[in-house]
Amino acid sequence: MVVLAASIVSKTGKPLVSRQYMEMSRIRIEGLLAAFPKLVGTGKQHTYVETENVRYIYQPMEGLYLLLITNKQSNILEDLETLRLLSKLVPEFSQSLEEESVAGKAFELIFAFDEVISLGHKENITVQQVKQNCEMESHEEKLHKLIIQSKINDTKDIMKKKVADIEKSKMEQKKIGLTTALSGFGSKAASSLMQDLDSGASSYRMEPTPVPVAVSKPSTSAARGPSKGMQLGKAKKANDFLETLAKEGEVVELEVSKPAGGVAAVTANVAAEPVSLAIEEKLSVSLNKQGGVENLEVQGTMSLVVNSDEDAFIRVAVTGGPNKGFQFKTHPNIDKNLYGSANVLGLKDPSRPFPTGSELGILKWRFQSKEESLVPLSINCWPSVSGGESYVNIEYESTSDLDLQNVQIVIPLPASGHAPTVNQVDGEWRYDSRRSALIWAIELIDDTNRSGSLEFVTSAADAEAFYPVEVTFSSNKTFCDIHITGVEHTQKGGPVKFGLKKSLETAEYSVV
Repeated sequence: MVVLAASIVSKTGKPLVSRQYMEMSRIRIEGLLAAFPKLVGTGKQHTYVETENVRYIYQPMEGLYLLLITNKQSNILEDLETLRLLSKLVPEFSQSLEEESVAGKAFELIFAFDEVISLGHKENITVQQVKQNCEMESHEEKLHKLIIQSKINDTKDIMKKKVADIEKSKMEQKKIGLTTALSGFGSKAASSLMQDLDSGASSYRMEPTPVPVAVSKPSTSAARGPSKGMQLGKAKKANDFLETLAKEGEVVELEVSKPAGGVAAVTANVAAEPVSLAIEEKLSVSLNKQGGVENLEVQGTMSLVVNSDEDAFIRVAVTGGPNKGFQFKTHPNIDKNLYGSANVLGLKDPSRPFPTGSELGILKWRFQSKEESLVPLSINCWPSVSGGESYVNIEYESTSDLDLQNVQIVIPLPASGHAPTVNQVDGEWRYDSRRSALIWAIELIDDTNRSGSLEFVTSAADAEAFYPVEVTFSSNKTFCDIHITGVEHTQKGGPVKFGLKKSLETAEYSVV
């Protein structure tokens, strides 16, 4: 018998625990493990599969496979005996046979496998002996732990001594200060009080006596104490304020008109701009599963929030590209003639201010088309039935210049109650049992991954069962080519600082 490798793999071929026992390249081992799921037939009772060069001997363990890879000359009876022994060891070291639990005990399982297999050959050993060998205590380890604990105890003793010295020093300083304060009462009174303090007297009551000048010194130092406390409080408030600004600057993504003073000034002023502007678009797309666009609609809004009463008398200058096919509408209180002639959004009555503290939409636009080249993300789904199962290949393609963030493609599944088997995915996936759907997630689609695919297997179903496919994403670019060139004060003149946020989100995006 010659065992090349022992492994625990998921049904998708993902190795959770893997141990190599013969000299082979890592790429070769990974290739053998990756080929295994394709060689295992469903509904068969075989415990081995042979290829041209190696033999796979396996045993299903709930959602996993315990796998031995041997050469074809190996004695298969001995191999099966080894496999049975390993299958008894796995539950001893892993509380459950879930992927996460087994992967968490990978090192313990590898050590146990090494007790059973040595240089590719089975050792004459039992489950109890393997557990005993893996749990053996080391005298050197015990000695090392004792030394570490001794050092910890010594350090604690030193710390206690230092604390006692500090307390003693504080008491001495108090005695010196009290002696100075009582110098006006005479040496006998001072001496008597100090003796009482040394002997541990809890209190000392003095009768009202005219206070000499010397007593005023501690009073002066006491008066300075709150002054220092006030200064510390001011510093803390200032630090908290700066930390708050920094946090808000990191969370809120704003495009700010850059003031003089560099990056630090921009960071400090992000959350405190007098005017906040937002350009937001909602995208609705309906794609035909046979190809083509049923409908593409964009609805956009430009809104502003005035944060300061002094800067409520403003107007906003905008610029943009040709924006062919876009229909624009201004708020009823906005001067349409001024916008039409100079691309400036201002109130009809310049003497009136914008409302402060509330969001106001000042410009809206709408765009509708059936042009396929404008679709930011196209989806193609290819389901087929074979051998009682549905094989589904789905791919995405993005031909626009938009960078799509937090992309989620939701594919409905037949109501089988079981997660699909995913053979290949560009990105990440998860199974939503409540919705009976597979959720394909791509964190970012940009110029590095304008296309990708997903392949999975599930229970047999008609092709219509995998529709409609729903898509959600966001972007910091918009369809409408519109920009803010500046905000001007209508009474004082001159520019007003502003913050700008752009966003595009999907309202309804589906393939039907």
